[in-house]
Amino acid sequence: MLRTKTALAVLWCCAVLALPAQATSPAPKLDLHQAFALTLERHPDLRRLPLQQVALTAEADLAAQSPAWVAGAGVENALGTGPYRGADAAELTLSLGSVIEPQARRDARVGLAQSRLAGLDIAAEGRRLDLLAEVARRYLEVLALQEEATALDATVAQRRTAAAAARRRVGAGASPASVQLGAEAAVARAELELARTQAATAAARRRLALMWGGDPVGTVEGELLALPATPDFDHVVTLLESTPDLQRFAGEARLREARLQLAQTQTRPDLEWQVGLRRLQGSDDWALMGGLSMPLGSRRRAEPAIRAARAELDALALEREAGELDLRATLAEAHGRLQVDALAVHQTTEKVLPALERAEAAAGKAYRAGALSYLEWAQLQSELLAARRDRIAAARDFHRALIEIQRLTAEPFVLAERTTDESTP
Repeated sequence: MLRTKTALAVLWCCAVLALPAQATSPAPKLDLHQAFALTLERHPDLRRLPLQQVALTAEADLAAQSPAWVAGAGVENALGTGPYRGADAAELTLSLGSVIEPQARRDARVGLAQSRLAGLDIAAEGRRLDLLAEVARRYLEVLALQEEATALDATVAQRRTAAAAARRRVGAGASPASVQLGAEAAVARAELELARTQAATAAARRRLALMWGGDPVGTVEGELLALPATPDFDHVVTLLESTPDLQRFAGEARLREARLQLAQTQTRPDLEWQVGLRRLQGSDDWALMGGLSMPLGSRRRAEPAIRAARAELDALALEREAGELDLRATLAEAHGRLQVDALAVHQTTEKVLPALERAEAAAGKAYRAGALSYLEWAQLQSELLAARRDRIAAARDFHRALIEIQRLTAEPFVLAERTTDESTP
């Protein structure tokens, strides 16, 4: 049975995205756990893994078989000339033979097949983890677009309020008609941006549903702005050893060692033997016959394969070192993004947005009182929308980096920190 520990890690790393959210849409809702379950159940890459296991198991069974027995029959001294014309002098030989294969070669062949079978588990875990990480990314994209649509909806309402105030001032003769037209144009632009975002959200929902080949999903649930605490970088680095990206090197080392052992067994030749009965036509008697043969120069012919297998095994250590450096670099980049994006979300939520919201409300009052121009009020509304979008983008990038860290480490440390009193599967 294929292990699922690493696959579940991404599910827990994104558990924050699946927290219940207040939604006004009556459309069917989907949470991240359901998206993971559907993908694990229906994705073709995961459904074909058991078939690969059957095929590799069959290869292991085939490798364990001993050399086949060979039964033969031969005719000599037939269809010749003189006394051997026709079949009167023909001699019939019945034989049975096989190959005496060194036990070390069979063991090496079986070990190679079993190494391939063992490597399937690691490959399967890595594939599951990659698929669930992709599900989380697409789910996150839908959630971010939903948040952006909410922000734009609030902006449309603000633009409409400003347009209504402009109409009243124009009607009272306190502002030129151009102000009202500009305000109505701003409403139209905001409505267009909202429509585009809603269309993009629908497309993102279809992309998410394609992970399991289903129909487009409705509203997804989650709290984009909930940013969980994460361990420091030194702790995260220690978790790299459990990732399938590095574990596969251990499986590959076993596979290459098995290939080297198999190549080394080729230095010992196979012995072919044969026994049988021969009918002697001249005396009408039967006689026992036998034979033994062995190829020469086996060690010389096996030497190139041994050198190649040993070089591949030695190169694997360097490949692992390079792979670990790449993983550490990716991990460092993702961890750095976590810090920056978390700071951006916090500062925008605690300082920037409250100040802009108060400024926008004060500007609306000042405009209605004739103490501020419409352009100044509209500028504050634009800055408020930009700040909301920046916060959404920072939160989305935070979760993207978190997904990447969880994919690299395959450890559910976020859930463990956030819900230490709960048991995890």
